[in-house]
Amino acid sequence: MARDLKRTARDAFGWERLRPGQLEAMQSVMAGHDTLAVMPTGSGKSAVYQVPSMLLDGPTVVVSPLISLQRDQVAGLLGRGGDVTAVRANSSLSDKDRAAAFDALRAGEVEFLFLAPEQLAKPEVLDAVAAAKPSLFVVDEAHCISSWGHDFRPDYLRLHTAIERVGRPRVLALTATASPPVRDEIISRLRLEDPQQVVSGFDRPNLSLEVQAFRDDEQRREAVVMRAMGEAKPGLVYTATRKSAEQYAEALADLGIDAAAYHAGMRAADREDVHERFTAGRLDVVVATTAFGMGIDKSDVRFVLHAEVADSLDSYYQEVGRAGRDGDPAVAALYYRQEDLGLRTFFASGSADTQGLRKVATLVQHAGGPVQPTELAAEADLAPTRLAGLVNLLEQAGALEVHADGAIALAPEAPSPKQAAVIAAEVAEGHRKVDQSRVEMMRAYAETSGCRRQLLLAYFGETLEEPCGNCDTCAAGTAEEQADVADSPYALQSKVAHAQWGSGVVMRYEGDRIVVLFKDVGYRTLSLEAVAARGLLERA
Repeated sequence: MARDLKRTARDAFGWERLRPGQLEAMQSVMAGHDTLAVMPTGSGKSAVYQVPSMLLDGPTVVVSPLISLQRDQVAGLLGRGGDVTAVRANSSLSDKDRAAAFDALRAGEVEFLFLAPEQLAKPEVLDAVAAAKPSLFVVDEAHCISSWGHDFRPDYLRLHTAIERVGRPRVLALTATASPPVRDEIISRLRLEDPQQVVSGFDRPNLSLEVQAFRDDEQRREAVVMRAMGEAKPGLVYTATRKSAEQYAEALADLGIDAAAYHAGMRAADREDVHERFTAGRLDVVVATTAFGMGIDKSDVRFVLHAEVADSLDSYYQEVGRAGRDGDPAVAALYYRQEDLGLRTFFASGSADTQGLRKVATLVQHAGGPVQPTELAAEADLAPTRLAGLVNLLEQAGALEVHADGAIALAPEAPSPKQAAVIAAEVAEGHRKVDQSRVEMMRAYAETSGCRRQLLLAYFGETLEEPCGNCDTCAAGTAEEQADVADSPYALQSKVAHAQWGSGVVMRYEGDRIVVLFKDVGYRTLSLEAVAARGLLERA
């Protein structure tokens, strides 16, 4: 099998060799396993599905979150020529073009079909895909299931239903960065069966990591603009809000830099224009909110500056990973104001809509049988996306179940609507606690005096034995070698239990403190002295 994969990679795509992790993940797919592959940006994640697809009977469905990303992936496949056929069917196309794509699928002329998750909520799309008998179902940028799924893109959480509806082909989930809890959530949400996990190393040693702290916002803004102007181009600047993206882009343009803003509030055509110009090398700097850069095939980005903190280290490393993909030195700098964490904490602190949860549960109960989402949304007077978020919580609470055709029904032994709302609210509270703990880990990264790369890699479950020598704390001489934990009571990555917070995994030592990732409440930093004196942790 390895020989067949290597030959196909060479003959169909011109790749003379496969990179670390690629072959292992491909072999898992070919063996019929559901697979989660976590591979750094620039390591060739797309090849993991492209090569096996040429050896499997039946088309490959690729769920991709952004229209621009789908367009680039299709163009890349078609540009290789030969027998590779790929189409996309999304909202940016005309009805005629979408119909032509599905006609080609029905005729057996399509090897790769690219769809947005929202497309797979449509019964007619599911029917067309099921009839084509796909051999592989790929979820690209799978971390979006965690970072977007809960409320922004709830259709990500419905993908397991789509997988069943189209015949339950083998599933491949791909992402560049996913910490242990995000990996667990991807596996759970997609309902992967006995999945194989292929996790390549997260370290990007060519990235110079640094944080600059500010009290005054105007000083911070000036520092970001001056840095973006002075660094080698091209580069990216990430901001937390649309308004801020536009302000930074305008300030850079006023200084003669070819800069443009990119955010969800822009017209689709304008976003496409920015994407194309940057990819083609006609823009020096893009100032963007989080979505920009996902899947961009551009290896020469020389800097990524964060004008505000990201919502988590998962997001942060995903974004800085877009720099230096060519292996040459690149800068990843965070411009940090402690006050900015309040905005991220606010975003992570939304309370559950118990009234809406109870209403939805009651309506499903009174329906007397499965009800279609469109009917339920109209009856509940809720937007479809809002309904999907509530149904997701009620499903996790054991109150509702979603059938393969998308219909919503009461789960067996479902609690009363009142109790279902309470349980679902507790589920949402668990999400909130984990999200807030991830904000706190972002604070730990920004404020540490130790090696930033050691902290960052520990967050993703990797150990760097010595300071990296390529971050600002190493340069300043404040980074100390990671504590010798050989004589510590808990080994790194060992399982522990806490009386209040439940089971957890030891992630990192920070001097006289220990960082534990708890399944139910996220990351917690504990005093080793208190742990020992009060017996707070037990070996699991």
